[in-house]
Amino acid sequence: MGEKGWLCQPQKKKWVCTTDSNHNLPVFPNLIKDLTLDGINQLWVADITYIHILVCFIYLAVILDVYSRKAIGYAISRNIDTQLTLAALRMAIVNRHPPPGCIHHSDRGVQYASRDYIKELEFYQFQISMSRKGNPYDNAFAESFMKTLKSEEVHLWEYRTMEDVQRRIPYFIEDVYNHKRLHSAIGYCPPNEFEFLLESIPNPSQNTLIRLL
Repeated sequence: MGEKGWLCQPQKKKWVCTTDSNHNLPVFPNLIKDLTLDGINQLWVADITYIHILVCFIYLAVILDVYSRKAIGYAISRNIDTQLTLAALRMAIVNRHPPPGCIHHSDRGVQYASRDYIKELEFYQFQISMSRKGNPYDNAFAESFMKTLKSEEVHLWEYRTMEDVQRRIPYFIEDVYNHKRLHSAIGYCPPNEFEFLLESIPNPSQNTLIRLL
């Protein structure tokens, strides 16, 4: 079979690095180790992933509220730049109106360390937190969301165009992930339902505590 060229040749998996931490921009310490949460808008995590279409890659930036696991901001672009991450951040701010002191956690990528992005965070009085270099476990909540997105949506569809991505990804985030997908960490509720239930709790101190290891 080898002589006749009949052996199967494994296909190389296409992969794109979305984190460029080799820059001279300021970086910030990790603030979330051993942090305990008891409500929403205390910790947001941000990340970027790529989606392959026929001729190129499309990039998705997402922001999650860790306490409820809800995706609160996202943006899609052909370019992996600061404008992509800023669009997701601004969507989250409009949706949530975070109080001063909310922690924004991300990797050290140039899109999150850029002057424009840091300026936006400082304007809204976020505490800025970044993962250690080359340590994806520091941003495990965002990594988990991206894994769910890929396994339950992206890998099940053959996106061919930018329009396919723009149609399917918001549907998955809003109608499937936020509205229907159950999470063991929040009592097997979808994020939207969990946040609705939080509003009905008379004593916020009785809320679920989430400790970050």
